[in-house]
Amino acid sequence: MIEVQSLRKRYRRVTAVDDLSFTVGPGHVTGFLGPNGAGKSTTMRMMLGLDHPTAGRVLIDGEPYRSLSEPLRRVGAMLEASAVHGGRSAYNHLLWLARTNRIPGTRVREVLETVGLEDVAGKHVRSFSLGMTQRLGIAAALLGDPPVLLLDEPVNGLDPEGVLWIRNLLKGLAAEGRVVFVSSHLMSEMALTAERLVVIGRGRLLADTTVRRFVEDNSRSHVRIRTPEPERMRDVLTAAGIRVEQAVDGALEAHETEAARLGELAAANGLTVHEVSTQRASLEEAFMRLTGGDVEYRARGDAEHLAGGHVEHRAGGGRR
Repeated sequence: MIEVQSLRKRYRRVTAVDDLSFTVGPGHVTGFLGPNGAGKSTTMRMMLGLDHPTAGRVLIDGEPYRSLSEPLRRVGAMLEASAVHGGRSAYNHLLWLARTNRIPGTRVREVLETVGLEDVAGKHVRSFSLGMTQRLGIAAALLGDPPVLLLDEPVNGLDPEGVLWIRNLLKGLAAEGRVVFVSSHLMSEMALTAERLVVIGRGRLLADTTVRRFVEDNSRSHVRIRTPEPERMRDVLTAAGIRVEQAVDGALEAHETEAARLGELAAANGLTVHEVSTQRASLEEAFMRLTGGDVEYRARGDAEHLAGGHVEHRAGGGRR
């Protein structure tokens, strides 16, 4: 288990992480989300002892990372997959890591096969594509067969087959009872991979919940209706106190009601319907709704969309 306790990190006048507390348990993939500048990378660096917190602490199975003996056997991490000596082969890079933590050399071949790099094990890393380098970083994280995994943007640079592979790999590792903590900007992939979410904005905790509950709490569903009699349907629903809007394709969207009620109203009034279906927002829509005020860098079109035409300009730098 990972325990983040009242974590704070300041860089001179900038507070990157602000009184952040949450836990990550085993048995499911936990997604770590937040806009650019939210403090995600800083938090993960503090988890691994790479940055020292201004206040608070992070415990991994009850211990700070720096206190762990043979840490690769306890925690597998990938923060910067490209942080590899380009003159080494993939095999020698992993063998060097294995020897620092008394991991058998046979394990190197196993993880290379797991990530699909066995055929290029002898090639220099400088010749690797972004996707191959990413796979090597994942291999390094898996090297010690650790019960805890921390991965920052693991699908970066992977092709569609690779994305499917890492998705299934993470789910499988979690199903074995491991702690799997994954930071990503890809909302669609997190919706397919994660069961739980930790969401931060401006260094503070915004949500710590399941994916399903997060979407329900931060979005508005509606019922979509397709009918050859849209005007009559609108009149019937409006008379029943239901707010109705028209979609771009001509369908009606009824808010704050249930599909069953609309079906009953249509039947009672002799209306023909071709579709009555509940439409729920995506994880991306829910994320944007929750974190819209915490975005550090925003394009003009996005600002107008989120702020209803009012463009907000922000200055200054920050940290992920």
